[in-house]
Amino acid sequence: MTASSSQACATSPGKAIDVLGIVGAGAMGRGIAQIAAQAGLRVKLYDTNASAVQAALGTLRDTLDKLAAKGKIDASSVEATMGRLQACSALEDLADCQLVVEAIIEKLEIKRDLFRSLEGIVAADAILASNTSSLSITAIAAACERPERVAGYHFFNPVPLMKVVEVIDGLRTAPEVGDALLALGQRMGHTAVRCKDMPGFIVNHAGRGMNTEGLRVASEGVASFADIDRILREQAGFRLGTFELLDLTALDVSHPVMESIYHQFYEEARFRPSPITAVRFAGGLLGRKVGEGFYRYVDGKQQVPPEAPAPDTLPASVWVSRADTRGFAAVVEWLGATGVTLESGDKPSATALIVVTPLGLDATTCAVEQGLDAARTVAVDTLLPLAGAKRHTLMTTPVTTPEARDAAHALFAHGGTPVTVIRDSAGFVAQRVIATIVNIGADIAQQRIAAPGDIDRAVTLGLGYAKGPLALGDAVGARQLLTVLRNLQSFYGDQRYRPSPWLTRRAQLGVSLLTEDQ
Repeated sequence: MTASSSQACATSPGKAIDVLGIVGAGAMGRGIAQIAAQAGLRVKLYDTNASAVQAALGTLRDTLDKLAAKGKIDASSVEATMGRLQACSALEDLADCQLVVEAIIEKLEIKRDLFRSLEGIVAADAILASNTSSLSITAIAAACERPERVAGYHFFNPVPLMKVVEVIDGLRTAPEVGDALLALGQRMGHTAVRCKDMPGFIVNHAGRGMNTEGLRVASEGVASFADIDRILREQAGFRLGTFELLDLTALDVSHPVMESIYHQFYEEARFRPSPITAVRFAGGLLGRKVGEGFYRYVDGKQQVPPEAPAPDTLPASVWVSRADTRGFAAVVEWLGATGVTLESGDKPSATALIVVTPLGLDATTCAVEQGLDAARTVAVDTLLPLAGAKRHTLMTTPVTTPEARDAAHALFAHGGTPVTVIRDSAGFVAQRVIATIVNIGADIAQQRIAAPGDIDRAVTLGLGYAKGPLALGDAVGARQLLTVLRNLQSFYGDQRYRPSPWLTRRAQLGVSLLTEDQ
């Protein structure tokens, strides 16, 4: 059924929603109730557990009082906001609601039963929306006589602080329904983004890259959990590394989501989960909330193993590969401040430290293909600028001598920059994770799940990244990332690294990844 049908939802753009019903008085329901009531809506809150509704109202009162005490809202607005909140003892009390949002258990049949019941209660032009994070809106709506008025309205916890809401159009959702939800989201102070009904929507779909690729790196024994996190946080600029993030969200939440999205996309290689989380989940090492995950927590404080001090013996001379001109220039600039002799010959001398700067390749491949002495070869990641970096990453071949490794460590730690030395890995750590994040974001755009701007807005607000995946790709360099992905796919023979057509074409054209088709 479409919006042009005689039974299309009568809610239209510009018709304000003033009465909101919420089913489910847990954390999500409370959060939605708070921002709606603060925005001036009359909010009716219902839960099958009547005591949960009263507890929610008490919690909301405490929250508003604290905000007033901090001067973030006027004291007079506390009573006004609470006056717009109404506890309901029966589902029928929601009859006059123009919109009902369910925030109940993530079970498809339970949601379907609820929507069937609501259809017999609310007006014909009322919107029914689900706050589901993982279930298909189309599947929920299929249980309804009027699926055109059913949409997804996915907020993030805690709702008042996470200023983004995904508006999801099911296959039969009328366009004006999504329009009304977008307008309401803005009215409630959130950035509202729109997407098609696909597994993970935008944020949980785009968020696969950080976790799955970080786990893949760890599974290869490339670096420790703490070292991977240091690289992603300090070199790549993410707020949290893979394993800090998994400990924060907890494996009893994140591991099932990884498995669910992987299977919903019919075993798409880009989303392949890791046995690392399966084993730790089974063993109860869930993360911060139980005191142990990838890290231990003592009195809530993360216990991080210390780093060894940097060696202090610089190499006598350094020869830098010219195979990647961009990387060569970056290393030569860095060497200028160290006072170390830079060899200019086509081949290194018999004693020089050999530095290579691969994109998507490992140190061993560089040494073999360029005819270099692998025992003296060390690779440095130059995808991101060396100058001003908060951390540098080096990798060795399996036969790099300790002397060469330590000399390179001392060299790139010049001026006090922390250095992480990892084992050989095609694509280092930051290259692999950044390329994966950008590639998945590009493919969300390629599939027309959401507009490029909405993808980036959703990810920055929903995941806390400094840049969305497409803007990140522009900042790092789409052509460089395309090279990384192609080399990773060639090295591993794994379809998880195949470049998205969206990324490939825009890199070839030299235009922004945010560029939409004309």
